[in-house]
Amino acid sequence: MRSNPCIIIERDGARPNMSEKLGRAEREWAEDCGSMECGAIRLLSQGRKRGINMKSKEFILAPSILSADFTNLGRDVITAVEAGAQYIHIDVMDGMYVPQISFGGPVIKALRPFTDAVFDVHMMVEEPGRYVEEYARLGADIITVHAEACKHLDRVIQQIRACGKKAAVALNPATPLSVLDYVLEEIDMVLLMTVNPGFGGQKYISYCDEKIRALRAMIDERGLDVRIEIDGGVKASNIKRLADCGVDIFVAGSAVFEGDITANMKEIMEQLD
Repeated sequence: MRSNPCIIIERDGARPNMSEKLGRAEREWAEDCGSMECGAIRLLSQGRKRGINMKSKEFILAPSILSADFTNLGRDVITAVEAGAQYIHIDVMDGMYVPQISFGGPVIKALRPFTDAVFDVHMMVEEPGRYVEEYARLGADIITVHAEACKHLDRVIQQIRACGKKAAVALNPATPLSVLDYVLEEIDMVLLMTVNPGFGGQKYISYCDEKIRALRAMIDERGLDVRIEIDGGVKASNIKRLADCGVDIFVAGSAVFEGDITANMKEIMEQLD
């Protein structure tokens, strides 16, 4: 496996001592999972297992490979990770739930040896439960399913958990947060679509600001360790405002992969520093 550095950006803007941060992450991992290999401790250049710490108060940038150069996908992923990406966002599209067809298991399998970064797999497919076990086996770390695409959402969430993976639910812009009322305690992350799904490069939908704030309030009122991720229209000029709304994880496609990946990553992350 290729080991890569991990860049951590705390909510208060301070960069923690790496040894202290590792100790905290390891303790949380031990409390949450014991000896189970169902996620892992944070990615570090020392070569430790790739990891997802859902409890820490950090901002994470998750480049979406939907906007990468498909003829050099491995190269672009490595460049993004070396520039500081902790997550790689993988949009799986079936041409049914969304109009486009993108990629699936073979791409996840092909990319997994290139990096220890967290694979954040976003399943924009009808009845995603059909593929959960396969994607978990091929290297997904977080599996996100759309509430609108699942006949039995709770069952699919439990499928993901049974595979030892982090479970997340995605909501389209017009889908109300009430869909989450009975499952919020069962998941690790909510992905709010801030554009209509299926195409990259779209403009951020402005009413999503209020939706993000409402979700943050819902999570905080229940005292839950659930992260908020957004996908759509994220760029350097609006990411600070979105962070202030309560976002933890930012999916960015064209803002990262169009042009100089390293320079784009630096410009975006500087807004959160």
